[in-house]
Amino acid sequence: MIAQEIRKAYLDFFMERGHKVIPRALLMPYNDPTTLFTGSGMQPLIPYLLGEPHQDGTRLVDSQTCLRAQDIDEVGDNRHTTFFEMLGNWSLGDYFKAEQIPWFFEFLTDKIGLDPERIFVTCCSGFSAYNVPKDSESADIWAKLFKAKGLDAKQVEIGSEANGYEVGEQGGRIFFYDEKNWWSRNGAPKDVKNGEPCGPDTEMFYLFPSVQHDTKWGKYCHPNCDCGRYIELGNSVFMEYLKTDKGFEKLPAKNVDYGGGLERIAAAAIDSPDVFKISLLWPIIEKLQKLSGKSYDNHTNAMRVIADHLRGATFLAVDGVVPSNKEQGYVMRRLLRRAMRYAFELGIEQNFLEQIVPVITDMYHQDFPEVASKRQEVIDILVKEEKVFRQTLRAGVRELSKLSQDGLTGEEIFKLYDTYGFPVELSIEEAFKQEIEVSENWRMAFDTKMAEQRERSQTASKGAFKGGLGGQTLQHKKYHTATHLMYQALRDVLGDHVIQRGSNITEERLRFDFSHPEKVTPQQLEQVEAIVNEQINKDLQVTWAEYPTKEATGKLGALGQFGDRYGDTVKVYKMIADRAQKPFSFEICGGPHVDHTLQLIEDGKHFKIIKEESSSAGIRRIKAVLQ
Repeated sequence: MIAQEIRKAYLDFFMERGHKVIPRALLMPYNDPTTLFTGSGMQPLIPYLLGEPHQDGTRLVDSQTCLRAQDIDEVGDNRHTTFFEMLGNWSLGDYFKAEQIPWFFEFLTDKIGLDPERIFVTCCSGFSAYNVPKDSESADIWAKLFKAKGLDAKQVEIGSEANGYEVGEQGGRIFFYDEKNWWSRNGAPKDVKNGEPCGPDTEMFYLFPSVQHDTKWGKYCHPNCDCGRYIELGNSVFMEYLKTDKGFEKLPAKNVDYGGGLERIAAAAIDSPDVFKISLLWPIIEKLQKLSGKSYDNHTNAMRVIADHLRGATFLAVDGVVPSNKEQGYVMRRLLRRAMRYAFELGIEQNFLEQIVPVITDMYHQDFPEVASKRQEVIDILVKEEKVFRQTLRAGVRELSKLSQDGLTGEEIFKLYDTYGFPVELSIEEAFKQEIEVSENWRMAFDTKMAEQRERSQTASKGAFKGGLGGQTLQHKKYHTATHLMYQALRDVLGDHVIQRGSNITEERLRFDFSHPEKVTPQQLEQVEAIVNEQINKDLQVTWAEYPTKEATGKLGALGQFGDRYGDTVKVYKMIADRAQKPFSFEICGGPHVDHTLQLIEDGKHFKIIKEESSSAGIRRIKAVLQ
């Protein structure tokens, strides 16, 4: 089965078992300041895993596009990508281990056709210090499933991931790890905060016997080894505990959160340890081979980087991101320029993106309608960035000449790379052409600067793997509510062309991005402020109701965020002073909010816009506070 068939088979499989298919969330998290991108399939579901009821019920399934910017330097091996799809299914207080584990094993073996003899699993060994027992229940379920396939399922104690390299596989099929098979938003049991749900998980791996263990990772191989011999297919998290003052207590309503990489499952389905051979990546490689006249076998790293980065940049463009020097736009620009740098290495120097991006959109347009509808817009955005980068290269050449009067240092090479987007290899090549001396220790100095930048990037992307809400405190709710009021006020003052393009809410302020072709004047900002404060003082009641999506977005005219996709029904919040009147704000949203608007200005505060600026082309940004 190819990847597209696996995606459909997965959704159908769980629909047959009572699950509702939910649409993918945007790659930019909504109202989550902890992370730049949706980095895992469970991230958009966290409010519901924490107890908020989901409009589509207790059994959910989807395929969620994800982007992990912190993995950018890992791309080039056989399995890491920055952009990927996570197949996910959830039980919100419904079924648990006895259903989840057999279902997924059935999907892998009977539906996809994977060889059960090459499937290996891990479970949680427990934590006696915290009165959390070994997850023998999951292990016993696995053992029965393997036995039904005629396979012995020896259970092996590993402990820590590091210890795995010391003890190895030991002929096991079911392996017990400690913290590696524990989930909480804060990590290890000792770090779990009161009120947080948590629990053990079980992971599934596929063995590729053709891959030889590389001892640079450790003496012996084991399922969590980084050598690439085992590839993780998915992880079922069993949220069955709640941390309290008394310790870890059982939750009355237990949740299941499964997430598995579509690309990796597809690689297993074609018996290839190289995920770049699958149907969602290989067509890009084939096009690169045709354009460059070079082979994948001889230029593997360059072609892998290009294929991965351009998929990510394409979906960022679909979801409304444009290249810039800030936040998501900066990561998008870095992905594009890194891909173009490797294209130069392959000798592809003209109309690169114009020829590659359509290959990507054609792979996804049938399964993601938004890709089809925005195809030309996406191509135009990315091709424009390519033209800008070529101009940047020319500027970089001029700057190199200025910097290098006394020879070229590692710090200067980094400046050319970081400020001008000038590829390192081109800096060295250009220095050679101009007979400019390059300092002997340039690489060490450059690597030091790169490490500093990587640390900053990882800090900015912190939480992208495990996700997390921006917060559920009263201050978060106040600012979230104020955002709704300001959105409508902006439309009242500037016009109905104003559409939300993103937001970021902390306990200290709100930030709101919206479409508008020019700077908002001071007089207009004063009007917006006045309207928001007027509505706050009316003490509008904040309530919500569910509506059929077509009715909400059509006849009722509920506002939504640019690019959002919804299921059959949506939750709509309204803010209204009198039932006989039209609501001031009527907007599709998942929450949370205050109950009435006077809560926003307790202690004599009022709404104040503190900054208005450009976010990107045609997008303005406002920051505001309650002070």
